[in-house]
Amino acid sequence: MNEIINEIQSKINSSIFLDFDMGNTTWFRVGGKTKAYVIVNSIKDLKTILTYSNQINYYIIGAGSNLLVRESGFNGLIIKLGKNFNKIKIKKNRLSVGAGVLDLNLAKFAKKNSIKDFEFFSGIPGTIGGAVKMNAGCYGSQTADNLERVLVINEFCKTEYIHANDLKLDYRTSSINNKSIVLKADFNFQYGLAEEIININNQIKFNRESSQPLGKKTSGSTFKNPPGEFAAKLIEKAGCKGMKIGGASVSLIHSNFIINDGSATAHDIEKLGKSIVNKVKEKFSINLEWEIKILGK
Repeated sequence: MNEIINEIQSKINSSIFLDFDMGNTTWFRVGGKTKAYVIVNSIKDLKTILTYSNQINYYIIGAGSNLLVRESGFNGLIIKLGKNFNKIKIKKNRLSVGAGVLDLNLAKFAKKNSIKDFEFFSGIPGTIGGAVKMNAGCYGSQTADNLERVLVINEFCKTEYIHANDLKLDYRTSSINNKSIVLKADFNFQYGLAEEIININNQIKFNRESSQPLGKKTSGSTFKNPPGEFAAKLIEKAGCKGMKIGGASVSLIHSNFIINDGSATAHDIEKLGKSIVNKVKEKFSINLEWEIKILGK
């Protein structure tokens, strides 16, 4: 595989790092190494990489906010979108957002320009590409609400716009597969009153600070909410609040957050998650589904 990676490197300007420690880039700060890691700074480089899609295994990441990489690592190329995918533009009645833009930065841009209904993005860790793919949301809003269309590229280097209605956007899911990469998202938008937008942003900030373990090594919500239920309440009622395995623990502030207390391994975190799933299953006959993406064998 190194020969293929070296060949790719000779054809692109973006730098590829070999045996890259994924613990440096995920919010959990744990995990094994990937064979190769690249921050792609142009669509030209990305297309060049994808011409090798039948020869290498690849996986696209955003901010690493909801990713757990097992100690075995990833036998392939991790791709992260760089600076040329990190732009926001207002085009008439459309807000065009690069897939590499942080959700928080989109919320800040909207607030600065008195654009309403994008405040909830300040409560979501990650990037717009990931937010579209998993239809991320919080506080009663979700990415699909104002989404018009997305520009994607598949493993055959074909780029196309896909209308939001054709993405099968549902609770934390879409029809975008792991081989397709979101390049840009176009949103419909409306202007609002600056004071109201600021107030909503402040309320979301207060809610997060008072109910989530911010500043800890965590990947946000660990499990999806089952239909008609809240994962955090199920986890707490199942007696899992504060539960520990190794250096991983269930947050005492929010039961749907697993924390790396400083010495956790990816195995500790995954094992703790599986224990939570089992306890909730035993008590409520409900299967919790991971919201965190787990990578590696």
